[in-house]
Amino acid sequence: MESEDTIIALAALAQSTRLDVFRLLVKYEPDGLAAGDIARALAVPQNTMSSHLSVLSRAGLVSAQRVSRSIVYRAELGRLQGVVLFMLRDCCDGRPEICGPLIEDLTPCCQPRPKGRADV
Repeated sequence: MESEDTIIALAALAQSTRLDVFRLLVKYEPDGLAAGDIARALAVPQNTMSSHLSVLSRAGLVSAQRVSRSIVYRAELGRLQGVVLFMLRDCCDGRPEICGPLIEDLTPCCQPRPKGRADV
């Protein structure tokens, strides 16, 4: 990933509604969520939501697919991974004393859930 791509992605997420949209879409992976449902969930007018979704789409952070009469949006987790990896690799410059604590902080939140166990 290039610096310019990272700047565009971070700029797209640097607005509260767009960050909320992305976070909501991550929760609905892998199925995604229709544009109208996103707008309702976040109490944002549909025309305003359309603008936010366009910015996220241009940044490569969401993708859209027409399903019947709806447009379903999905978070592009690969793009987020690219941004995070770029930041870690570029900023840490391969120095484990810098990267190590960051990766340790991420590890507990990203453990897979045990199979066969219902969420409470």
